[in-house]
Amino acid sequence: MNESDAAAKLAALGHEARLKVFRLLVRAGPEGLNIGDIGRLLGMAPSTLAHHLGALVTAGLVAQEKRG
Repeated sequence: MNESDAAAKLAALGHEARLKVFRLLVRAGPEGLNIGDIGRLLGMAPSTLAHHLGALVTAGLVAQEKRG
């Protein structure tokens, strides 16, 4: 990982809400959680959660998968 990638990842985790989402997903393990469960567990509105997940995805810290 180069310095630019590391800086982007650290910047994404520099927001309290994103850090909470990331920690929750790490604890969930490889199976992850669906967006509804994350929002319920963290008490976050869907639009706010989508914004923060987008930042984590862009930084390469989490991956999203659509099911259904």
